Amino acid sequence: MDRTRPVLAVFAAAALAVSGITALSSAARAADADLARNGGFEAGLDSWTCSANSGTAVKSPVHGGSSALQATPAGNDYAQCAQTVTVQPNSQYALAGYVRGSYVYLGASGTGTADVSTWTQSAPDWQQLTTGFRTGPSTTKVTIYTHGWYATGAYYADDISLTGPAGTVGQPPATPTGLAAGTVTSSSVALSWSAVTGATGYAIYRDGVKVQTASGTSATVSGLSAATSYSFQVTAVNDAGESAKSTAVTAKTSTGSGSGTGLPAHALVGYLHASFANGSGYTRLADVPDSWDVIDLAFGEPTSATSGDIRFNRCPVSECANVESDADFKAAIKAKQAAGKKVLISIGGANGQVQLTTTAARDTFVSSVSNIIDTYGLDGLDVDFEGHSLSLDASDTNFKSPTTPVVVNLISALKTLKAKYGSKFVLSMAPETFFVQMGYQFYGTGKFGGQDPRCGAYLPVIYALRDDLTLLHVQDYNSGPIMGLDNQYHTMGGADFHIAMTDMLLTGFPVAGDTTNMFPALRPDQIAIGMPASVNAGNGYVAPAEVTKTLDCLTKKVSCGSYATHGTWPTLRGLMTWSINWDRYSNWEFQKTFDGYFG
Repeated sequence: MDRTRPVLAVFAAAALAVSGITALSSAARAADADLARNGGFEAGLDSWTCSANSGTAVKSPVHGGSSALQATPAGNDYAQCAQTVTVQPNSQYALAGYVRGSYVYLGASGTGTADVSTWTQSAPDWQQLTTGFRTGPSTTKVTIYTHGWYATGAYYADDISLTGPAGTVGQPPATPTGLAAGTVTSSSVALSWSAVTGATGYAIYRDGVKVQTASGTSATVSGLSAATSYSFQVTAVNDAGESAKSTAVTAKTSTGSGSGTGLPAHALVGYLHASFANGSGYTRLADVPDSWDVIDLAFGEPTSATSGDIRFNRCPVSECANVESDADFKAAIKAKQAAGKKVLISIGGANGQVQLTTTAARDTFVSSVSNIIDTYGLDGLDVDFEGHSLSLDASDTNFKSPTTPVVVNLISALKTLKAKYGSKFVLSMAPETFFVQMGYQFYGTGKFGGQDPRCGAYLPVIYALRDDLTLLHVQDYNSGPIMGLDNQYHTMGGADFHIAMTDMLLTGFPVAGDTTNMFPALRPDQIAIGMPASVNAGNGYVAPAEVTKTLDCLTKKVSCGSYATHGTWPTLRGLMTWSINWDRYSNWEFQKTFDGYFG
């Protein structure tokens, strides 16, 4: 850890001691007031903005009242929470607050004179920090803040006050006019409105609930369900407050390609070991019970990592003594399809590294996958790229405009396949958490280099195919701890992990902590939760009761435990498991749990 700033801050704190005392002694003037809004965090984070979504209001520990701030530094962010306060020029102010934790700072910037801060290296219990400043001759706004330090864990703050003469606040802006809906997709609506004089920003409401903010006069609201009508309003905001809501405009999302694939409202997805055998034994396709709505044939693998030439070799008799003939296998596919089931070829897996480094490999991928689909009459493709298949170049920092060849070529190949087979083509993806949710903290090699270039590497692929993607079922297993939107690490083994990881997909999240670079939410009908079928199938197995808790929380918002979800999604598509074979080995426990819940 870089200790330069804390060492220097000792001298700064000492130098400010006299001015802080002077400010506090002058704070008793009758005209002075506490200008900090929601300094006790009783109203959550209202009036406060925390970098990288690092802060949350907690009920314990607290110094006063019923709430306090908890903020957690992560990666290159030290969890600053701040608010801007209206002040008077040439005036004295006292800043104070109570903190807990290691390396906690309290300060003010934009004072017009000397910006100030004070800190504590270690506060195992609540400790008051105080400092003060005088505003410059033209200063009317000051930002007060608290923050921690890199890799030092969560800190707490409470009862923050800024005492001094109140500034002239003014009036809230007028109500926006001209709200109109523009481009509509199956998961988003573009909005625009007329500018309001004196507004510093705008708030967008969906069905009466504030869902996002904007600095300009347009915004795109994403994470919507297909073929659904929504009512939108907008308000104008400045330091004095928020205007009344505008006249509402209604927009309906499009049907979306994913909804034309014929999946049931709630689907059970599983992988069938079709090209190999292991301890679970070989299961004939015809013997897969009707409960399984999507069957992913595992696996199609490349002739070499960079060839793009995908081959599907069925399990030989020498390895799978009870393997069916090609004719029986094809007949079983047709029978499943006649019963309304979908049968896909899954490409990759743990041993099938696929790196489309060239356009030639891309084109070979398209032609070879098409050949497999056509030969067996399959319904689509599952992308199960693992290991080192996807990795970002150091210069590739924007998931919305990727430049890494293996990513760009994969996106192009999948779009080509989708266009070739049309709207009924089922496209699914099964990335690991490292390649998706880990992108909340880290993306590629990072601003300063040194990070694993695979961090978040699936995000540009998912984003580019978001309107063509039928199902995303992230593997919530074989995973290390992952930070959720509550800025806490979540670990496999219970409902909490699945709830937190799925909430991220359905809510959206800033990539690498950058709130100006949001990965948008996916539709709930695009999401199935990936779990191991049994303790033999992989690390992260959860018992049926935990599966039920997960579904209850996400679809009904009950049994949620300590993690607070950002919505309720009754149209969540369902569950995915590795694997059908292992579930059969365990007397169909996973299938029975799904059937018992969804019927």
